[in-house]
Amino acid sequence: MKRTYQPNNRKRSKKHGFLQRMKTNIINRRRKKGRKQLSH
Repeated sequence: MKRTYQPNNRKRSKKHGFLQRMKTNIINRRRKKGRKQLSH
């Protein structure tokens, strides 16, 4: 029997990666604030 969680990095970064966050306002707001590090 297979376990349910089969990690796939490509899928993961497509959904929650940096470029995905670029499309929302989160990264842009941080850039306007002038943060040194935008995401970890």
